Amino acid sequence: MDVELLYFDGCPSWRVALEELRAALDELAIQAQVRLVRVETDEQAQATRFQGSPTIRVNGADLFPMGHARYALGCRVYATPGGLRGWPDRAMIAAALRQSR
Repeated sequence: MDVELLYFDGCPSWRVALEELRAALDELAIQAQVRLVRVETDEQAQATRFQGSPTIRVNGADLFPMGHARYALGCRVYATPGGLRGWPDRAMIAAALRQSR
């Protein structure tokens, strides 16, 4: 399983997303390395189809696909059970990982 977390340095949420992602992988006993992909320019955002930081991909597919194809540097917002946040919570990630298997 190829797991990536795409982010940009100006995003305050990517580190929390990384912790939640690693915890969800552990919870599901998935042996996978998380590859960090830093996106630094709008050109790189276009080339990587980056829809905001943080973005989690498994085998090249966004775990939380968005309905639009706007690629640019920016923060991403997730609708979690606790309200809007800058990262998906562990339960959301675990559920998405189960579906991606």
